[in-house]
Amino acid sequence: MDNDTQIYGLRAVMEAVKAEEDIQKVFMQKGLQGALFKELEGVLRNANIPVSYVPYEKLGKLTRQNHQGVVAQISPVSFQPLESTIDTIVASDVNPLILVLDEVSDVRNFGAILRTAECVGVHAVIVPDKGSAPVNADTVKTSAGAVFNIPLIKVAHLKDAIYYLQASGISIIAATEKTESDLYGTNMTGPSAILMGSEGAGISPALLKLADQKAAIPMRGQIGSLNVSVAAAVFLYESLRQRITQ
Repeated sequence: MDNDTQIYGLRAVMEAVKAEEDIQKVFMQKGLQGALFKELEGVLRNANIPVSYVPYEKLGKLTRQNHQGVVAQISPVSFQPLESTIDTIVASDVNPLILVLDEVSDVRNFGAILRTAECVGVHAVIVPDKGSAPVNADTVKTSAGAVFNIPLIKVAHLKDAIYYLQASGISIIAATEKTESDLYGTNMTGPSAILMGSEGAGISPALLKLADQKAAIPMRGQIGSLNVSVAAAVFLYESLRQRITQ
């Protein structure tokens, strides 16, 4: 963990939570006792911040500083608000292309997707605040810095975000094998949001039902699916190809 993406110490972490810093996860030493520790647990619980209880040695690997049994992982970038960001994109002189990631949890997959999204010209990436990979030093490295060049939006519920996109005139295109529709026969030239599922479960059924279109990547081999970062690249570049040639 990089020093620029961490806060350490009981009181420092507590103040960061109260100041609404974008804390993605907190590592706490197993067996810690005391009033301040209990207070911090309550603050983290109320803020819905994930906590991992780990041995002292694990914290020593995260930082050499006096951590007092607590290290918080923070995002190196600021997440943008959904409504104002989408409103600005729609009002500008662009053909909106949004990427929605349904609990893509692997940091390197996330970074690779962000790199491709930036290269293609995606206008914003939307992720849920739970179940999604954190933005940390590995994300920054894997994305080749693209994480700093593309608006990231974190929302409590992807369903609400999809409703808002649709109300803003943006069509939802779900990448799923659960359809007979071929990606290359799917019209992606208009304002679009490509919805990608998680590494294991794919797109959740509740979100899949909301999609305006469903599209599958043609497969000819024995393996039935692609890595999510590769699948995202296929979808994004097909969208770009259609927009260039329309």
